[in-house]
Amino acid sequence: MTDMEDSRTQTILRKPEWLKIKVPKGKQYISVRDIVKEHKLHTICTSGHCPNLHECWGRGTATLMILGDICTRSCGFCNVKTGRPPGLDQKEPERVAESVKLMNLKHCVITSVDRDDLDDGGADIWARTVKEIKTLNPHTTIETLIPDFDGREELINRVIESGPEVVSHNLETVRRITPWARSRAKYETSLKVLDIISRSDTVSKSGIMVGLGETREEVIETMDDLRKVGVEVMTIGQYLQPSRKHLPVIEFIAPEQFSEYKSIGLDKGFRFVESSPLVRSSYRAEKHVIPIVVYNAAENYKPYNE
Repeated sequence: MTDMEDSRTQTILRKPEWLKIKVPKGKQYISVRDIVKEHKLHTICTSGHCPNLHECWGRGTATLMILGDICTRSCGFCNVKTGRPPGLDQKEPERVAESVKLMNLKHCVITSVDRDDLDDGGADIWARTVKEIKTLNPHTTIETLIPDFDGREELINRVIESGPEVVSHNLETVRRITPWARSRAKYETSLKVLDIISRSDTVSKSGIMVGLGETREEVIETMDDLRKVGVEVMTIGQYLQPSRKHLPVIEFIAPEQFSEYKSIGLDKGFRFVESSPLVRSSYRAEKHVIPIVVYNAAENYKPYNE
C-alpha cells in the first residue's frame, strides 16, 4: 500500500476558520441560477461543488461546462460524475451562446468534461461553442479551460483558432502526486498542452491545488515548469475533499503560505498569480486576465465597459 493510498484512511481534518464562507443572496444570483436551470446548462460551479458559487453567480458570472456532465475519466479529486456519456448535443453551442447573452456576461469561462470516447475529444463542439458565443456576444471575452486532448496538437489548435482570449489547462498538482490524483492525464502531457497554448496569440493559464501532501519545494518546482513553457497566469487554491471516496485533505495550507506562493510566482515572471485558500481556476478570472488581453491585443481591443 502506498503512502497516498494509506492516507485515505486518515481522520478527516476539520476546516479552519479561513475556509468557512458566508453565503450571499440576491437577485443576480437567482437570475443566473434560473437561466442555468431553464437552458439545461451544466456548470462546474455545481458539478464541482465550488465554494465560490454563490459569490460568482451573485456577480452575474458562471463557468459553463459543455459536452455533458459525465466524464470519461475518474480523477481522485474531482466531483464530476464519471461513466459512459450519452451522444453529443449538436445544439449545445447555440444554447450556450444564447445563455451568455441572457446573463449579459462581460467575460465568460467555458470548460468541459473529458470525452475520450470521441475521436476528436469534443474539439469540434468546443470550437463551435466559442464561435457562437463570439457571434452573439461580440464584446464578451472568453476563457476556455480545456482538457488535455491527449496532447494532440491539431485538436488543441482547433480550440485556439476559434478565437478565445484565454486558453487555460490545469496542471492540477505537482509532478509526484499526479499519478494518484489524475486518472489518465500525465504531468508531461499537460506541460506539452500548455506549451502549445503559449506559442499561440492567446493568454496561457494554469492552476494547481495544494493540500494533497505536496511540499513547498515541489510547488516552486511546478512554478518553474510552468514558466519554462510560457504560462502567464497561475492560480493556486486549497484542495477540498468532495466526499469520503475522494482523496483526503492532507493539510490545510495557511493563508500566509498562499501569500508567499504569490510573491514567489510574481518574482518568477508570472503576469498574475491568484493564490489563496478559496481560489479556483476561474475565480474572478476577468480581474486578472482582461488587463493582459488589453496589453497583448493592443489598439483594436476595446473592453466591454468603455
